[in-house]
Amino acid sequence: MSLHFADYLIILVYFIFVIGVGFLIKKKIKSSNDFLTSNRSIPLWITSLAFISANLGAQEVIGMVASGAKYGIMTVHFYWVGAIFAMVFLGVFMMPFYYGSRARSVPEYLSLRFDEKTRGLNAISFAVMTVFSSGISLYALAKLMESILHWDFDISIWVSAGIVMIYTFLGGLTSAVYNEVLQFFLIVLGLSPLVIIALQDAGGWDNIKHLLQPEMTHAWKYMGNANDNPMGLHFMSLIFGLGFVMSFGYWCTDFLVVQRAMIARNMGDAQRTPIIAAIPKMMMPLIVVLPGVIAITLMQPALESKGYRIPTAANGELDYTMTLPSLIAHYYPTGILGVGITALIASFMSGMAGNVTAFNSVFTFDIYQSYFVKNKSDRHYLLVGKCVTVVGILISIVTAYIAKSFNNINDFLQLVFGFVNGPLFATFLLGMFWKRTTGHGAFSGLVAGTIAAAITHGVTVAEGKGGWIAPLYPIKSGMGQAFIVAGVSWTFNFFTTILVSLVTKPKPDEQLKGLVYSLTEKPKYHQQKWYLRVVPLGILLLVITLLLNFIFF
Repeated sequence: MSLHFADYLIILVYFIFVIGVGFLIKKKIKSSNDFLTSNRSIPLWITSLAFISANLGAQEVIGMVASGAKYGIMTVHFYWVGAIFAMVFLGVFMMPFYYGSRARSVPEYLSLRFDEKTRGLNAISFAVMTVFSSGISLYALAKLMESILHWDFDISIWVSAGIVMIYTFLGGLTSAVYNEVLQFFLIVLGLSPLVIIALQDAGGWDNIKHLLQPEMTHAWKYMGNANDNPMGLHFMSLIFGLGFVMSFGYWCTDFLVVQRAMIARNMGDAQRTPIIAAIPKMMMPLIVVLPGVIAITLMQPALESKGYRIPTAANGELDYTMTLPSLIAHYYPTGILGVGITALIASFMSGMAGNVTAFNSVFTFDIYQSYFVKNKSDRHYLLVGKCVTVVGILISIVTAYIAKSFNNINDFLQLVFGFVNGPLFATFLLGMFWKRTTGHGAFSGLVAGTIAAAITHGVTVAEGKGGWIAPLYPIKSGMGQAFIVAGVSWTFNFFTTILVSLVTKPKPDEQLKGLVYSLTEKPKYHQQKWYLRVVPLGILLLVITLLLNFIFF
């Protein structure tokens, strides 16, 4: 693949634009709250698009296309099972606690609801995971640019990191959020022509169904037996592991995405943010799953004349991660190719900037201010937040180089994410809906859930991974293993938290007002039209989601 002057010009204009946004917003940054929380001043349409864009990083854009090629239409489960239900739950039930408590972060909510040790455990684990995830995005971008454009790996690392650092250092969270909206439109507009052209080339959806094995074009039909579908999953493992534990653990407790709703102007907008974001999220499989399904269809004997093949890795197997870049190279001419490559760059930078801004908020408020330097001036914390931004970028660069040396670091990172996010939702579920839950119970549950996840991974083996204690239980796919690990960790956290809470002293009701469902005044929606109320909107989205699952059953 080679770029021409017009392609480079498009990429350059994008870089100039995102940096320009940082300079424009810099004038409005007067306090630490402006820099780290946007002072809760962002309009609803911006927070909604930023909410989905924060998740629209490299893992989704590249990874979901790869999964579409490998697993077929079953990949839509990450959206229609693993996202929409949790996003509606967050908007209807959990945002009143997050926003109403005036907490500046998810760990700070944990300190208000439970205690400092629970906050500290979550803050430290989240800070480490976000900065490592940022580095992985940076590594993946540089590796992609090196493999498809033959750009120098080191230059790609430093230029990309430098651009993200400039606009986040200047404008903080607000700059990142506005750029995320730009990146969302760029990704959608950059990849939509590819889907249309490639789908026509494959003969339309009916021809795809005709050429592929039936299990590749049905979401649920072949999930009654794990051996009958490409993911190697039983539908119960999918519903509990992905649809409940991992989905709610991510969308409802991960500060990276929740932060986008917490910076809305008022409670109503904060609740509507994830629900409105669920509308484009529901349609994203058209952009990030369908291209993968089309790619594997184009490799069938009947369509060999089209001249497209998914690249092969060094071991001779299909390199699914290169599916999207290879489609772009195959179909896009000069000029449009620049738009496609810019869309890929935007997805990586969006993920990196989202992680860095979440990292500096948590580190400044929940670690530095809470445990090291208290009661300083607001300007002091503003300067610390800016310094932490630079440090976060530098750590990301170091992580990117570590990833270059150790090929399994991304698998390790995703595994640790499962250990952290899997049990965390149990803590929030009990904390928000059972006022008897104590700080000791929450902390013990998190520790027990993480240990249970590690042991489960150690006695199960899938695709050569796990089994480091003893390979007692073989599992067909790594994805199935991840769902089982998450389910076990959630279960151990849930019951450990209950048992320890029953023998320890809870906080008095006065301290839990606004933090627990039974002691919190419910939002009132009098005088609002039905489509502005979160409950009717949420129900409508759930009905549409169920309908989509039925259509592609």
